[in-house]
Amino acid sequence: MDVSVVLGFLVAVFLVSVVPGPDMLFIVANAAAGGRRTGVVAAAGMSTGLAVHSVAAALGLGALIQAAPQVLNGVRIAGAAFLLYLAYLTWRASRQDFGAPEDAPQLPRRTLRRTYLMATLTNLANPKVILFYLAFVPQFITTGSGSWPATVQFLVLGVVFILVGFPVDAGAALVAGTLTEKFFRTGSRIRRRLERVTAAIFAGLAARLAIDIH
Repeated sequence: MDVSVVLGFLVAVFLVSVVPGPDMLFIVANAAAGGRRTGVVAAAGMSTGLAVHSVAAALGLGALIQAAPQVLNGVRIAGAAFLLYLAYLTWRASRQDFGAPEDAPQLPRRTLRRTYLMATLTNLANPKVILFYLAFVPQFITTGSGSWPATVQFLVLGVVFILVGFPVDAGAALVAGTLTEKFFRTGSRIRRRLERVTAAIFAGLAARLAIDIH
């Protein structure tokens, strides 16, 4: 595999990663609701989803998944339901009055495993990620004498995607979590507003998943 091809893919992936999208919104919302640790766990879940997509693309399963959208519908329904549940819990917390910032609930913090699994499933159920791997990644696959096997190239590009994407997502989570903790110390009014914005993000992502159900 040509080094220039890998570098070009690296630049392209970085530009894709820094543009806010549903995955980053999910990470930021979790960081805002549960702190930096929860946000980083969500970022790790997204990277796990990308790893699965990379292996699937390498094995030629991406086209099969695209041809059978009903396989993803169950994941989308479950994901939408859980996001609505998170929206409800976060909104309900915003309506409660706490005597001190430390009394405020940290909803997702005690369910890190669920956050990780939900992030992974959210990424796997994203049709745009599937299309990205089917349409974008093959452009960087080289053929001809001396080229690596296509399967190996898909896996290498997948690793590059994760190595670039995870630091960006984790950085967004750390920033969002840090700002949230600072706001929580400032006062309950800001905390309530922040929680309501977070609840709205969760609800919006749930609606987006529901729209993708066929």
